[in-house]
This record gives sequence, structure tokens and C-alpha cells, in this order.
Amino acid sequence: MRYIAPLENYLHFLQQVLGFRTYTLVVVGAAFGFVVIACGLLWLLFPKYASFVLKNLFRNKLRTILAGMAIMVLALVVTLVWSILVPLDAFVTEKTSDFKVVVTERWKVPSQMPFAYAATLEEGAYSQPGDVRVEPGNSMTWMFYAGFLDKQNPSFENFAFFFAMDPRSLLERETKDGKKLPPMMDDLEHPDETFKQAVQKLVENKSGCILGRDRLKALNKRVGERIRVYSLTLKDADLDLEIVGTFPNLPRYNQVGAMHRDYIQDSIDAYPRTHNGTKHPLADKNLNLVWLRVADSETYGKLGNQIMSSPVYSSPAVKCETAASGTSSWLEPYKDIFWGVKWLLVPVLFAIMALVMAMAISISVRERRTEMAVLKVLGFSPARILAIVLGEAVLVGALSGFFIVALAYLLIQGTLGGIPFPIAWFSIWPIPTDALWWGPAFGALTSLLGSLIPAWNARNIKVSEVFAKVA
Repeated sequence: MRYIAPLENYLHFLQQVLGFRTYTLVVVGAAFGFVVIACGLLWLLFPKYASFVLKNLFRNKLRTILAGMAIMVLALVVTLVWSILVPLDAFVTEKTSDFKVVVTERWKVPSQMPFAYAATLEEGAYSQPGDVRVEPGNSMTWMFYAGFLDKQNPSFENFAFFFAMDPRSLLERETKDGKKLPPMMDDLEHPDETFKQAVQKLVENKSGCILGRDRLKALNKRVGERIRVYSLTLKDADLDLEIVGTFPNLPRYNQVGAMHRDYIQDSIDAYPRTHNGTKHPLADKNLNLVWLRVADSETYGKLGNQIMSSPVYSSPAVKCETAASGTSSWLEPYKDIFWGVKWLLVPVLFAIMALVMAMAISISVRERRTEMAVLKVLGFSPARILAIVLGEAVLVGALSGFFIVALAYLLIQGTLGGIPFPIAWFSIWPIPTDALWWGPAFGALTSLLGSLIPAWNARNIKVSEVFAKVA
């Protein structure tokens, strides 16, 4: 037990000095430990072959390093690309149960609906027995509010973007029968107590707001301070907000904020009193989205027909689609780029990795023809020689792939929280922990494929031909 405290102190020191998150250090450390254990087991099981393979790799250090660096560069690129493509595929893949539905204006982008729609849409347009009814806790309204803290010098550093909603959507809610419903906002299923307290303050204080940690840092503000936001999206609706808390440290929420929707409504309702009785330009079109959660596709079909056929939502008309469909439509401008990256760039990178490894191993085999012939004379079977050459390539590929991905995870995920690559409303892409096996898998697989022909040539070396040339 006496070693635990020093370990925690070292982790804290690295976190403070280098900016790494403790979780990142633990994950990378665990992955590194697993690799060490795996290599140790292989050494124990095949000590002679492992020793022989390592000696061969260290025989020409420069070639081994260059091959490893090529694998590193290409494994890093593929891993970063996959870190974006895999979440995108998940976003646009339809679920079969417990999925979300988004209701928007049918013919206009951005969607602008009357706030009067909210009360009935939150129940799924339920009007008579037999209709699908969305229970409380399975709905969420969104209104977008954005502005600058400095009216004279607007810039990204003093910009703030908020989702205006019912704050209770941010927390787990309990139904009448005791069933607990997860928050409507993604990735908030297990919030800490500090965030729960912040949301409760927001429920009680209409002029409060919750800000992401990176945005709070960029604005140079702290929890408890007040800010004045000069509106960019809502004419003459400059609002004074009190920062009551921050979002959990999640990449998707680090740059955004949340505020109470009633505060915006109060500002819109007050507009005529200061503008000679004229209604606010967005008085009848300030509701942007309504999210609903349904149990299955059959319920979604009934709910969609129920909402879109209702005469209540005729001016303007609304449409109802799954969250995956909505995400796909938002990402439509990027569709060709994603296709090219997925089916052209990634395969080309794999081919280059295999080619580089094939060239390096081929040169090595040609230089070691005499050695291979001697091994055959000493009793090594062709299969063993094939295994030695393949083992050298796979070892270089796997270790190089793991090293570069672990380093990228430590530096990018541990300091930045992910890959800063804005696409639509996604500003940052976390590198998944799965990347720690993607790298070794990419490196080992491509090295194996690239070394098949050189290894087969080494296997088929004829002893008589080699010694005839030597003689």
C-alpha cells in the first residue's frame, strides 16, 4: 500500500506539468503493460526464435528504424482518420430500439417554428385515445442563442453559443412508475454531483447558464461570475447571464453552453414594450428543434404520421425524422469526401504500408541469402525460415504501430481532448481507446501482407545455388 501514494503523486505531477489527463495516463500505461506482458510470454514460449528475430532486426538498425518510421506515419494517419469515420458511421446508423426522433420545420433550413408548438410536440401531438403519447422525460426542445461578450470587438475568443432548453433535459428523470429515464442530451448518463447541482441552479434561476470548460477558459471567466451576451441570433435580445456551472469534461460540450429557454421567451415577450408594441421578428419562429425518444421503429412510424398529419402544425409545416437521418442530411455536403477517404485514401495507405514493408524485407532477404542457406544446412525447415522472416516484419509493424498510436493518444487525447477537426456541429473528435489496438493491428497486418512474398522467397532459397555462387 505504501507505493500507491507515490504513484498517485507521479500521475498528478505529469498531469500538472504536461497537461495530460490522469485517465489518459492510466489507459496508455495499462496498454503498454499489456504489450510488455504479451512480448514476455512470447519470449518464454519461443526463446530461441525470439532471440534470433531480435538479433536480425538489430543487425541493420537503420533499415529497421526507417521501416518502423514508415509504419508509424501511415498507422498514425489511418488511426486519426478512423477516429473520425467510426463515430460518423455511428451517428448516421439507424438504431432498432430506444432511438431519438427530431422534429423540425419541413421546408426551411435553419428550422424556425413557433414556440407554441413546444407544449404539444413534447407529448408527440397526442390528442385522443389511441394516439402515441410521449411521456415526460422523453422530450427536449432546442432554441439556439449565440452572441459576443464584447460588442465593439467581436471575435471567437469572446463568442458564446447556447442551447436554450428545459434544464431538466440535462438530468436523469424518474417516471410515475419508478422507471428512470436517461438524460435527453447524449453522453450525460453518469454526471457528477457538481453538474447535478449546476443544473438544479439553472432550473431555479432562469438567468443562469452552464458553459463548457474550454469556452469558459477562452472567455477568461469563472463559475459564479456574470456575463452580458450581445446577441447575434436574436435581435435586440442582449442577455445578462450568471455562470452557475460547467459541463462534464466531454469534448462535444467543451465549447458550448446551456441556458433556460424561459429566459429567451421573457426577452421576446418584453420586446413590444420597448418597440412601440411591435412584435419581435422571431416571436413566431424561435423554436428550432424538438427531440423525442421512442421505444422502437413501429412507435416511430405511428408518431411520425401523427405529428405530420396534425392540423396544428400546418403553418409552418413540420417534418419528423430519426436522429440518424437528420445527421445524414446535415453531413450531406461532406458525403463525397467521406466516401473518398473511406474507400480510396485508407486502402491506398494500407497498400503503401505493405509496399514499404515488402521493399525493406526484400532487401534484407537478398542480403541474407547465404545465412538462409546455412540455416537450412543446420536443419531449419523451410516453414521455420518463413516464420522467422514473417516474425521480423510483424514485430516491427506491431511495435511501431503501438508506439505511435500510444504517443498520439497521450499527446492529442491527453492534452487537447481529441482531434480538433470541425465538421458540421462536431468540433472535436475523441481518439477512442480502441485506437490502442488499431495501431498494432494496422502495423502487424500490413507488415504481414507486405512480407509474404519476400518470406516465401526466403523459404524457397536453394542451398546448392547459394553455395555455388559463393564458391
